[in-house]
Amino acid sequence: MALQDTLDWARTEWGLITEGERMSTLERARWLAQWVPFGVRTVGYGALSVALGPLTEEHEVSLWAMRQWCRASVRQLRLSPEILGLGHVPASGGFVYAANHQSLLDILVLGAVLPGDFKWAAKRSLMQVPFLGWHLKLAGHVPVTREAGKRSAAEVIERFRKVLVAGKPLLIFPEGTRSPDGEVKDFKTGGFHAAVRADCPVIPVGLDGTGDVMKKGAADAGTSKQRKLQPLAVHIGAALHPDRSLKDKDRVLDLRDRTFAAVCALREDAKSTRLAAS
Repeated sequence: MALQDTLDWARTEWGLITEGERMSTLERARWLAQWVPFGVRTVGYGALSVALGPLTEEHEVSLWAMRQWCRASVRQLRLSPEILGLGHVPASGGFVYAANHQSLLDILVLGAVLPGDFKWAAKRSLMQVPFLGWHLKLAGHVPVTREAGKRSAAEVIERFRKVLVAGKPLLIFPEGTRSPDGEVKDFKTGGFHAAVRADCPVIPVGLDGTGDVMKKGAADAGTSKQRKLQPLAVHIGAALHPDRSLKDKDRVLDLRDRTFAAVCALREDAKSTRLAAS
């Protein structure tokens, strides 16, 4: 039942197929070929995280399980991400990874290549998914609710701040949702409020290619004919620090705007890298 719950969630919560929509026989076979192994993998690594994570310092087994889950999923989907700029990532302390968002595959790709025990800003509904949700809660990832009120938004910012002051990296997608055309959309301010309050840097991340593999609303990551490795690119930029000479509100907006410009530039560089590898 847990596997079926995971698959049902993948179909509806991620928007892979909407209520009342029907798949053709070929689409259903392709969907099953990709997402059943994903569901099995999620149950396996989630169970390992929940069972052994609390027995290890800093939940090291949970971090290992998350990495393996992401890397195995990337391999199964025949994705080949190239990462540049790892030298910009701080060796320790709290900081914010701010990345553009093209596809459901982004979290798998970034989980496979980004260093650090970073925490995700995950949809609250994911916390209810068996095994995956149990792992997310155990590992300290932050639940967020889209289109919540001011009080809920303030609570999320405070959770972000606590992650940062605890010395952990935080991964956010400031656009708030996936871009339908791959272009970087306007950034929301929540993660930047947390960075300013914790006086932590933001590490801009530009990725490209996941949207071509699995566009917003797609039910799977391509046809059975796509057997060759799919090149992707992830570019990491230099740390951006809050400007202490500004007032708090202006400091947040300034950090957001500088990060937006950096992510846009990195995404263009990543696109050039990916196209050159195609």
